[in-house]
Amino acid sequence: MIQSIKNISCGAIAAALILLSAAASAQAPFPNRNITLVVPFAAGSGTDTTTRIIARELGTALGVGTVIENKAGASGSLAASFVARSAPDGYTLMVSTNTPHSANPYLLKVMSYDPIKDFTPIARTGDLPFMLVINPEVPAKSVAELIALAKKDPGKYSYASGSSAAIVSGATFARLAGIDLLHVPYKSSPPALTDLMAGRTTMMFIDVLTGLPHVKAGALKALAVTTKQKSALLPELPTMDETVKGFDITSWQGYFGPANMPKDVVTRLNAEIRKIVERPEIKAQLAERGMEAFSGTPEQFDAFLKDQLKVWEKLIADAGIEKQ
Repeated sequence: MIQSIKNISCGAIAAALILLSAAASAQAPFPNRNITLVVPFAAGSGTDTTTRIIARELGTALGVGTVIENKAGASGSLAASFVARSAPDGYTLMVSTNTPHSANPYLLKVMSYDPIKDFTPIARTGDLPFMLVINPEVPAKSVAELIALAKKDPGKYSYASGSSAAIVSGATFARLAGIDLLHVPYKSSPPALTDLMAGRTTMMFIDVLTGLPHVKAGALKALAVTTKQKSALLPELPTMDETVKGFDITSWQGYFGPANMPKDVVTRLNAEIRKIVERPEIKAQLAERGMEAFSGTPEQFDAFLKDQLKVWEKLIADAGIEKQ
């Protein structure tokens, strides 16, 4: 009986210590423990690579560790759902793009999260330009020549896709150029690139980070960037809009937390992220990995997000892409 009382006392003391520790942690200034950054794509992707650069600097600035957690799958929905249901304390953040937060609502029949209501916008960190690449055996040196080939042989040429941006870009290109292209979808970009380089498909819209090494190696030929303005990363490439009027598709990146985050935590995170991406050496590192880095306030990011939903809704509707 005495032993049982001792055991109960020890257990009560241990429980009390845990509660006291948790209370102390909750009352301590933010941040006081590691921050997890959830990435909706696989390790090695453009988003993952650029996140690791910013995460390293963010951890140093805040004096805590940063943990990258890759939750790839369902076009970013797995990661988005996970973060949306996390505690809104600033310790679980999502590094998202146009795929989960702009395109998915119009591409997926079933959505497990709301891109606006379930998240707190923290900071936009920049754009990840896409470019049109073709197999080197295709006898075209420009977008105009590629269109001419496709018009000469309707249905002969195909475009591979490994992301929402690639799907929408390919369908938009076909519509605006008035050409008949076969869509060959893949679960991710690597296998799509493999088939493109092997000549099993004709063309693909791919992010600069993933596609540029193959262009430099001569395994692919780059024809244009998808943004309406020329890319500072690839000033030698024309824009799609120069040949296909109205073509303007931007892949963006930004940091989110769950809905209802404390304003002071959002302000602190935004301030540190903005300082990081505005540093010349960080801009240079991100540029080497295909990202044009810049930032702004949470309010500016929120307005941008709402506008992008309209942009992608129209892009997807105009391209005639049905929800899957």
